[in-house]
Amino acid sequence: MGGSKMPEVYDINVEAALTIVPTEAPIVSSYNDRIRPLLDTVDRLRNLNVMKEGIQLPTIVVVGDQSSGKSSVLESLAGISLPRGQGICTRVPLVMRLQRSPSPEPEIWLEFGDERVDTDEEHIAESICTATEAIAGSGKGVSDTPLTLHVKKNGVPDLTMVDLPGITRVPVNGQPENIYEQISGMIMKYIEPQESIILNVLSATVDFTTCESIRMSRQVDKTGERTLAVVTKADMAPEGLLQKVTADDVNIGLGYVCVRNRVGEETYKEARMQEELLFKTHPLLCMIDHDIVGIPVLAQKLIQIQATMIGRCLPVIVQKINEKMETSEFELKKLPMVMTSSGEALMTFMNIIGYVKECLLRILIQGDFSEYPDDQSMHSTARLADMLSKFSDNLQAKPEAANEFLIDEIKVLEECKCIGLPNFIPRTAFLAILSQRVDGMHAKPVEFIREIWDYVEVVLSSVITKYSDNFPQIQPSIKRAGRTLITKIKEQSVSRVVEIVEMEKQTDYTCNPEYMTAYTQKIANQASFVSHVQSNYSNYGDVGISHLRGYNSQLLSQAFDMNVRITAYWTIVVRRVVDNIALYLQFTVKNLVNSQFQKEIVAEMVDPRGGGEVEKMLDESPSVACKREKLKNSIKLLKESKDAVAAIVYRNSG
Repeated sequence: MGGSKMPEVYDINVEAALTIVPTEAPIVSSYNDRIRPLLDTVDRLRNLNVMKEGIQLPTIVVVGDQSSGKSSVLESLAGISLPRGQGICTRVPLVMRLQRSPSPEPEIWLEFGDERVDTDEEHIAESICTATEAIAGSGKGVSDTPLTLHVKKNGVPDLTMVDLPGITRVPVNGQPENIYEQISGMIMKYIEPQESIILNVLSATVDFTTCESIRMSRQVDKTGERTLAVVTKADMAPEGLLQKVTADDVNIGLGYVCVRNRVGEETYKEARMQEELLFKTHPLLCMIDHDIVGIPVLAQKLIQIQATMIGRCLPVIVQKINEKMETSEFELKKLPMVMTSSGEALMTFMNIIGYVKECLLRILIQGDFSEYPDDQSMHSTARLADMLSKFSDNLQAKPEAANEFLIDEIKVLEECKCIGLPNFIPRTAFLAILSQRVDGMHAKPVEFIREIWDYVEVVLSSVITKYSDNFPQIQPSIKRAGRTLITKIKEQSVSRVVEIVEMEKQTDYTCNPEYMTAYTQKIANQASFVSHVQSNYSNYGDVGISHLRGYNSQLLSQAFDMNVRITAYWTIVVRRVVDNIALYLQFTVKNLVNSQFQKEIVAEMVDPRGGGEVEKMLDESPSVACKREKLKNSIKLLKESKDAVAAIVYRNSG
């Protein structure tokens, strides 16, 4: 702690200080009444805690490496004593809110969390230490929970400054291993907003280019337009200081101010007198421009810079307040009304079902996916068409033959032969081959229709979620009813598809002329084929035939004939299966949307005798109630904030 005497507050005019009774902090004479309305407006917004709405306010943030003299600078600016000592003195963000008051009696208090601790000038440092321990513990650790120091007294300007822990890389004396990461993260959080004014405290005893605080501030303020550097301990390292501040190797856009810290038991009056004497008489320091030396100059610069920043930021703040308020009001309107009767609940439920039905009509039938422009999985007509096309290609793909060419036909003909004329192909033989083909592809249509309804179930669930999100008390029941309905339709669809496939085994019929066209073209090669086999050729075109040499010409002719027939007819069968399933799919999807969905869901959810799932809507869910209250509080805060800035904006535009 620096000095046991109660700190005194003085006017910054050092020459007059010899004869005038000290009454005010050094910063006061730099205070300009023209910017008072701006500062009052920002202070009002800070009191309203508008920053919790994500709206940043202009703030002076004091950063520096450990023991760079940050707290000493703040003491000199405000004329109060802060904790001092070895190691980290500031372990939490200390928000110093200075407010001028006409009352001769100062009012000083601390705030952290929901607590308020009143104190006085003599016990400020002690109270800060106690509050810091309550926030960050009694050890050497840090916390990003802010501690706010309110100083309301005569002669103190409206000025807010945040003192952050000094940057240290090596943990010592019980500090946590990640002390650097904790402090640097805290500093970046405060200096990153473009509204922050960075007061970078540098010790004259070090090379500025090696300072960690400089590296951090340059990360968020590359041009230096928000950074002002105050060089402390000028009396301890005067050699080369002029070159340091004029060369500006670290790009400080707002310039430098060199100061002398208060030493030992010096009063603030004595410290300022010694500072002025130092920069006037020291052979090296006297060469530094007087416009950049001394606490009074620093005070004046801070007031001017903060006023400029406020003037620049205020229109943006107004815009953000309006945008936030519009968003919150829109979100509040989107919330469901608070229902008080079963009739209101039923009406709201029917509206939900109606919205879901209309959305399903658009995306499953009409191909209108404007509600889900970026979610291709919800472009349902396109996805259903893709799935059908893939199924069709898969079904029409030529199956790999289990046996060599014509062997299956020969085996069936051998088993289906009977006493009769030799040049007739038994119909039973053709149906046997057809049945084998149908059995081979039987599983594919069933898999396809299951896949289709699994997809429709996902779509239905997504749409229900969207339109019932404000009613979590009944959303699970609606989704469960939807799943039950889709399961029922899926089972019906599987049965229908099995019927469609099984019908193809019962008879061989088509009126499609393509069958006879294909048969006539291919049967013309029958005699040539048999001749090639009997002439001991190994291939007929790209088909191997050497395995057929042991069969007589009549059997070969019949087998070739049946192969041509089944090949021509199978193309018709596969297309007919695809067509029938596609038509059935369209029919069932439309029936689901236009009729079944609303009928089945209402029957599942509404009990005609009263009660039922719908009446759960009368009990507003805790999450919705909490969101409603939060939005109301946000709108109230933003309206008050808007009122606070309205007068000053009107005045500036007038």
